[in-house]
Amino acid sequence: MVIASIDIQDGKVVQLRRGSELILQREDPLELAEEFDRCGEVAVIDLDAAMGRRAAPYNLDLIKRLLRKAECRVGGGIRSAEQARELVSLGARKIIAGSACFRDPGKKGAGAAGGEFGVNIPFLEELSKKIGRERVIAAVDARINAAGNYEIVVDGWKTPTGLDLMETAKLAEPYVSEFLFTCVEREGGMMGINLEPVRRLRAVVSCALTVAGGVSTPEEVEAIAALGCDVQLGMALYTGKLSLADCFVRSLNWKKGGAGNSLLPLIVQSPGGQVLMTGFADTEAVSETLKRGRVCFHSRSRDKLWMKGESSGHTLELRRLRADCDRDALLAVAEPAGPVCHTGAFSCFATGRRYTWDFLQSIVAERIKTAAPGSYTAALDDELVREKIREEAEELCTAQGHDEVVWEAADLLYFATVLMTREGVRVEEVLDELDRRHKK
Repeated sequence: MVIASIDIQDGKVVQLRRGSELILQREDPLELAEEFDRCGEVAVIDLDAAMGRRAAPYNLDLIKRLLRKAECRVGGGIRSAEQARELVSLGARKIIAGSACFRDPGKKGAGAAGGEFGVNIPFLEELSKKIGRERVIAAVDARINAAGNYEIVVDGWKTPTGLDLMETAKLAEPYVSEFLFTCVEREGGMMGINLEPVRRLRAVVSCALTVAGGVSTPEEVEAIAALGCDVQLGMALYTGKLSLADCFVRSLNWKKGGAGNSLLPLIVQSPGGQVLMTGFADTEAVSETLKRGRVCFHSRSRDKLWMKGESSGHTLELRRLRADCDRDALLAVAEPAGPVCHTGAFSCFATGRRYTWDFLQSIVAERIKTAAPGSYTAALDDELVREKIREEAEELCTAQGHDEVVWEAADLLYFATVLMTREGVRVEEVLDELDRRHKK
């Protein structure tokens, strides 16, 4: 997987060299999140909190908006399990914890010499208990010390800990699902990744491993993927040295099926979760899917690129593209513009479309958009639809018996969906909000 980073400082997106030198600044975090989300999770880092300049989470309002735009892992100044749980309840898929993981409260001292630093097992245990081990990522930021070993640094990379990277990672692994390793002296410099510590770390831990710091060529992305690691990109993306789409293609395992294999299975799923179809993709099809924003395949019968709907108009509008854990199969979440199967069925795996809330909204949106004469939905202006919601809510409250409740609930849901659609609110946003409340 390729993970793009959005580092936030004073409400703006920044890129720093070695954690201190400001190289660039942007003011379009939401647009970036939507763009980055097509190819993988987005790492959102609150630099103000990470560096101790502000109380965490200092940039929470912006982080909340980013969580509504993309699948995000969030870090920066995570000091408590409660704070982590709140971020998960807001929609964070995973939590990146750094400095707090390596200050052992059971030890006293003013620094490494005094024995202050060590794996904070109570913190990691509580974190795993509160949000689940599968959501915990430990950031092991390290640089070479005078002895030539990789030493973990904390407090926004300012404080050396005396902790050996390899030994510390082994001690922390039982409490985390993933490590984020940053080679600090190369971070933001685009001077190339040092693969030696990556190989060593990969050999001593079995959990997922994401690598950052200095990656600047597509070949390095391939090399990292070949080691079974994910890559996190920042400066090289923002400066245009690397293309996120190209890196996504390069990170895939095109040789898993044996020498000469160049096709990966591609499964398409609706935003509501229904499997629509399956096909195969080569590097060209994946690249064109990301470029066009519409799902493309490699036609085995014609041995050529094929965009779904290029003749029928029944295209698949891409929301996001993901690889499986072995990076040898792909899942595209896409919005269908009509029947997907050549038989005229909504899905190749069903005789008809499952009637979901998403489907209802798609019908409502189309009728509002076309405003066909005689359409009741199109005639529901803002005032009328709100009046109907009040009316139907009252009727639902007074409904008696199973069938009457079903009838009135259906009416209320329909009118509520019309209002949502008119206001630009998507069904998934409402479901995400319910999910957020459930996780509290």
